[in-house]
Amino acid sequence: MFVVGTIMSLYYFPVNFTFLPPSLNSKMILAVIGLAWYFLNMVKSHKAEVGKGLLWSIVWACVFSWLCFYSAIYNATYDYTYATYFTSFFVWLFGAYATCECIRGMHGRVSLKLLAGYLVAVAFAQCVLALMIDASPGFESLVNRIFVLGSDFLKEKHRLYGIGAALDPAGCRFSVILILLAHLLAKDVRIRRHNWSITWYITAFLFISVVGNMISRTTTVGMVLAVVYFAVATYFARDDEDRGPSRIGLILITMLVVGFIALSYFYNTSPTFHKNLRFAFEGFFNWMETGVWRTDSTDKLNAVMWIWPKTREAWIWGTGLFGGFIYSTDIGYCRFILYCGVVGFSAFCMFFIENAWVLGKQHSSLRLLALFLLILTFAIWIKVATDIFLIYALLHHLDPDEVVEELEAQEDEDEDDELQ
Repeated sequence: MFVVGTIMSLYYFPVNFTFLPPSLNSKMILAVIGLAWYFLNMVKSHKAEVGKGLLWSIVWACVFSWLCFYSAIYNATYDYTYATYFTSFFVWLFGAYATCECIRGMHGRVSLKLLAGYLVAVAFAQCVLALMIDASPGFESLVNRIFVLGSDFLKEKHRLYGIGAALDPAGCRFSVILILLAHLLAKDVRIRRHNWSITWYITAFLFISVVGNMISRTTTVGMVLAVVYFAVATYFARDDEDRGPSRIGLILITMLVVGFIALSYFYNTSPTFHKNLRFAFEGFFNWMETGVWRTDSTDKLNAVMWIWPKTREAWIWGTGLFGGFIYSTDIGYCRFILYCGVVGFSAFCMFFIENAWVLGKQHSSLRLLALFLLILTFAIWIKVATDIFLIYALLHHLDPDEVVEELEAQEDEDEDDELQ
């Protein structure tokens, strides 16, 4: 399970190695393995398994790539940053295939609970690693001898980082995991029956929320959406006989008290932790001290980063410029529209709408989750130009609900027999 978790980390938080070419990272290696594995399974089963939903995702990825390519040619910029998005799509897809096949080999199935469980463990480990790297120069030196982590830039900015987990991409991925955590606590009956399971997931949620914000404050988006998701899911699934919500509430209050005491202690005794915590929750500290909720990044975002095309043609087809931070804006909506226009950006939106639609259609129990992942996609673009297709790539490989339910029901029976 440790090996499978490591593979999940190499997929979800891809990293370059110092002993390999700079252009080759861990997700590309997994994608090559996944592609070979897929063809091997195709030969064994004598059929190529490509669902209709996945086929439409492929179509939209290719349409978006072509529109970006057209914008670069039309504007004679030859900036192909997203014109090759379809290659990134297949790298994520086959990297996810290799990861899911490892999970299937370990557990006999690929369920959302297993995927989320590994992702939560990986995120927790990345947060621990970030604290260790920040606290121990020796450990930091060891990590940097093996992995290429861009540590010079991160040191200059005084930012925490894990092994492949840094800046806004890490915040986006932590946000996804926090929403998955909320889903498990709200929907999984087996988790809600056991105090230790609830305690672990709540502890993981609080720890990832705090340290994740130290790494990237984009994690706040996931925190807010996860809380809203849990409230909505619990309200619509309420049951008088279900004691899960009250049990979760009691454990949550206990963990919040313990967490507050721990944070207060380290905040007042460790200068490094003091600085990192103030960075993570700068808006909260400013609000408590000045009565105004603000951060330096949001001030800059609102003041100078809302940059839009100047001509009608640029609004339609874009300017063909994305790389090199040419327009000095991080905002996803601005960067995508400036690059490929409203036409190209609309195709990109449809790509994610299609992925969310397929997830909800194929797995009826995940419709609310699909909606919140879609909301997360559009919310993140206010802050940064990135995407979360990597989670959809994993979810495309989930086993059908009936297969998972049958296997998990058998496991529950076996567990009951052992207890008896």
